[in-house]
Amino acid sequence: MDTEHTEVTEESEEFALPRSRRANERLHALIPGGAHTYAKGDDQYPENLAPVISHGRGAHVWDIDGNRYIEYGSGLRSVSLGHAHPRVTEAVRRELDRGSNFVRPSIVEVEAAERFLATVPTAEMVKFAKNGSDATTAAVRLARAATGRPRVALCADHPFFSTDDWFIGTTPMSAGIPAATTDLTVSFPYGDLAATEELLTRYHDEVACLILEPATHTEPPPGYLAGLRELADRHGCVLIFDEMITGFRWSEAGAQGLYGVVPDLSTFGKALGNGFAVSALAGRRELMELGGLRHSGDRVFLLSTTHGAETHSLAAAMAVQTTYAEEGITARLHALGERLAAGVRDAAAGMGVGDHIVVRGRASNLVFATLDENGQPSQQYRTLFLRRLLAGGVLAPSFVVSSALDDADIDHTVDVVAQACVVYRKALDAADPTPWLAGRPVKPVFRRLA
Repeated sequence: MDTEHTEVTEESEEFALPRSRRANERLHALIPGGAHTYAKGDDQYPENLAPVISHGRGAHVWDIDGNRYIEYGSGLRSVSLGHAHPRVTEAVRRELDRGSNFVRPSIVEVEAAERFLATVPTAEMVKFAKNGSDATTAAVRLARAATGRPRVALCADHPFFSTDDWFIGTTPMSAGIPAATTDLTVSFPYGDLAATEELLTRYHDEVACLILEPATHTEPPPGYLAGLRELADRHGCVLIFDEMITGFRWSEAGAQGLYGVVPDLSTFGKALGNGFAVSALAGRRELMELGGLRHSGDRVFLLSTTHGAETHSLAAAMAVQTTYAEEGITARLHALGERLAAGVRDAAAGMGVGDHIVVRGRASNLVFATLDENGQPSQQYRTLFLRRLLAGGVLAPSFVVSSALDDADIDHTVDVVAQACVVYRKALDAADPTPWLAGRPVKPVFRRLA
């Protein structure tokens, strides 16, 4: 299985994944959607070119057909240190032999909480869970309980907050969610304080919280996050930062640590466990204690999960935080991302497609846009681009880096991108990418019909 991927020329269609194709059929027969996360579905990849993974190490993964890939966006951005990172796996092994779940809290729970709050000093209490959706929904519930208000205001420009009804009801995949639930969620645009204030005024004393990712593919406008903090205080609502992506990739303490604006509540996940299932809700003691026992008010069912404090996942989280702090991981992610972005932009420009293959985002969290001959986002051109990357041994639904990448990985990626740009240019000149797709185009995750 450790064979290098055999590169395929533009004219060749030899690159095929017969074992992966059969495995995808088995997946669809047993698992709705063929994957446990929609973003991992085979509809996100060119037809018949959705590799099924055998294993991974560092920045590389191997599919069950024996092909090796340089991988980006590992584990939907969760594996930021690379697969099977030795410090993380060793910490996990130590706990596995000691038992993973007990009828009472383990000492590991308080140690993990102390480590997390030392890493994110803007928070005063923390509660762990297994996924980001539970943490963000718990934050929303706390905000509603603390304010007595029903409405949630979310940032309309951010793609995902939770699998729960209060958010999914606002997407095209709203089947099964009552309108009465969706009606309680309103939205505001990122970067526009005036529009947010107008929303809070329109729904005077109804909005429990403002929830947003503090930063995404663009830097927050100067004064924006501080302005939101002031608006939340003035209108009596809770400010929630979803730091699932920004946590660790922006700084060890997340975007709040980088930009110096303290939310009331924040949620972390993804990079926190380097692929192990752990997330966190953190924030002000006054709010967090509403989900505890040391108060005289109504109890809030905050987070109560059987597996939320599995010892090995908490050990993984502690090892991740230690590695980030001791090895300067955030700075390395930025350096790798900057090298990759510069290389891709130069390659695209050199082939005359610099205005069509566009790299965006913070260096530690790069994405790419594929634009058609009119400069509009195109799933067809994305399909063409992904086909060429896969054929060159690059698995890249995004260009989000892990610290396990090295210069040779980046150089190879840029070479493959340059080859893909040759085909991209031909498709643009023909004003039709269809001959290079070899099947249906990839599809957006959020769509009404399957």
